[in-house]
Amino acid sequence: MQFHPRHTPRFIGSCQWLLVIVAAIDALASRAVSDDKIMTHELQSEYQSGETKVRVLLPDEVAEGERLRVLYVLPVEEGDEDRYGNGLQEVKKCDLHNRHRLICVAPTFSQLPWYADHPTNETVRQESYLLKDVLPLVERTYPVVEGRAGRLLVGFSKSGCGAWSLLLRRPDVFDKAGAWDAPLMMDAPGKYGSGPIFGTPENFAKYEIQSLLRTKGPTLGDQPRLILTGYDAFREHHIQTHKLLDNIGIPHVYRDGQCRKHSWHSGWLEESVELMLLHDGSAEDR
Repeated sequence: MQFHPRHTPRFIGSCQWLLVIVAAIDALASRAVSDDKIMTHELQSEYQSGETKVRVLLPDEVAEGERLRVLYVLPVEEGDEDRYGNGLQEVKKCDLHNRHRLICVAPTFSQLPWYADHPTNETVRQESYLLKDVLPLVERTYPVVEGRAGRLLVGFSKSGCGAWSLLLRRPDVFDKAGAWDAPLMMDAPGKYGSGPIFGTPENFAKYEIQSLLRTKGPTLGDQPRLILTGYDAFREHHIQTHKLLDNIGIPHVYRDGQCRKHSWHSGWLEESVELMLLHDGSAEDR
């Protein structure tokens, strides 16, 4: 059975017009357009300064009644910029959505995405936008596995930090997070365009990975939920993060890996997703 993301219901009884109005409002809030098997929803969010998009890639065939996990492929650039490639296109190229039975989702952001809420600017609330707008849109529209088990995160560079901070801050919401070549040991805002997003050192401290690992990491359970692979510019950050995880005793999957280009298309994504979904229990997985 080919899955269609929206079905037009047949309305009966006195509630017909109310349901029509609700459906119309929903359609205005999220218009879906299909292009090359990727659905694009347009959003107007109070947490973003302009219109954003949520792109969704489904497996080619979805059986009736089948429920699928969602992989959030977190961008590293604002809007539709693609200097570092396109994560959803890499998923498609590697056929990860079909091979692993995943709904793959790539939202856009009005500003450079660090996955944090600004302390005073209400239109730079990236974490809230993801949690309160993107997740509900996906979960009311597509046949998802409900709850934490159905939500996975992957990213690199700033979105690798974002994947980990989202899971560590909301371990009840997200199940696993993969990071590649990410500055995970950053201890202050300012670098890599982070200053305007975090706003203040005090706000940055709420998202600092080192601090979150110490306070939240021990609560993640005895199965690895954090995946750390490969590098280009940030190998030392990964080495230090791996040591910190070991010292605290947080189960994780770590692969030092080969040096690759800082891009979605350098071959790292496939490994990261596979490690996220297939824990082999080896001595290298702590």
